[in-house]
Amino acid sequence: MPKASMIELEAVATVARSGGFRSAARELGLTSSAVSHAIAGLEARIGVRLFNRTTRSVALTAAGEQFLAQVTPALAAIDAAVETAGEHGGEPTGTLRLNTSLGAARMLLRPLILEYGRRYPRVELEIATEGALVDVMGQGFDAGIRIAEAVPPDMIAIPIIPSIRSIVVGSPAYFADHPPPVVPTDLARHRCIRARMASGKLYHWEFERRGESMTIDAPGILTLDESGLMVDAALGGAGLAYVSEFSVAEHLRDGRLLEVLGDWTPAYPGLCLYFAGRRHIPARLRALIDLIHEITG
Repeated sequence: MPKASMIELEAVATVARSGGFRSAARELGLTSSAVSHAIAGLEARIGVRLFNRTTRSVALTAAGEQFLAQVTPALAAIDAAVETAGEHGGEPTGTLRLNTSLGAARMLLRPLILEYGRRYPRVELEIATEGALVDVMGQGFDAGIRIAEAVPPDMIAIPIIPSIRSIVVGSPAYFADHPPPVVPTDLARHRCIRARMASGKLYHWEFERRGESMTIDAPGILTLDESGLMVDAALGGAGLAYVSEFSVAEHLRDGRLLEVLGDWTPAYPGLCLYFAGRRHIPARLRALIDLIHEITG
C-alpha cells in the first residue's frame, strides 16, 4: 500500500480540528477542493472512511478518531523537530496562535501583543477571542491567556497581570435619580445591567469585605453578553454595571462613570499565559514568555 503523504495527514488533522474543509484550507494555504481530494485519496487507498460528510457538517467516524489519535503524536513530533531545527536560524518565525477572552485581549493588546509584533516581525500572530474556555492544545493553539483561577491544573502558567478588579459603576445621570448603594443588598432597589456568560448562565455579582462574601442575583430589565456593551449601557444611564476596572478606567477619570461599593470589590488573581508542559516550546512562544518576564519584571 502506498504511504500517506504529509499533506494528507495534515489535512485530516486540520479538518478534524477546525470542523470543516474551508477553514482547514485557509489554515493550510490550500483550496477546499485540494483538501477534500487529499482526504478522499487517502480514504480510497486505505479503504476506510475517516469523515462523515453532510452539507452542514464534517465529523470524524470511529475509524477516523482512532486514526487521528495515532497520527497526532507523530505530527507533533515532526513539528517539534522542524521547530528545533529552525531555532538554529536565530529569529523566531512561523505562526503564534493564542486563545483568550475579548477583555483580556483588549487589556494586553498594547503592552504585550503589539510590542511582540514589533520585536518579531517574522512571526504571524493570530489571536482568537471567545468567552468560553476551550481545549487550547486540542484546538491547535500554542497557548491560552485567562484569569489565573481558570487555568487548567495540568498547564504551566506564567503570570502576566498579577491582579485585576471587577467594580460596580453607574453614570452621574443615573445617580441623580437613584441614591448610591452602600452595601450589596441595596442593589435590590436599583436597575442593574445583567451579564449573560458564555455558558448561557446569568452571572451573579460577587462581593467580599473583611472575610464576608456574598453573591447577588442583580435585578434588571437589560441583559447583555459583552462587557463593552455593558459599559456603553452604563454610560447611557441604563443602570449599574459590574465590569472590569480596566475597561472603565478612562470613564472614571473623566467623571462619566462613578464607582460604588468599592470596599466590597477587592482585587483577585489576574491574567496568566498557559501552555502544556509536556511538549517542546517553540522559539516563537519562548520569545513571548521572555517578553512577559521582561515586562512584569
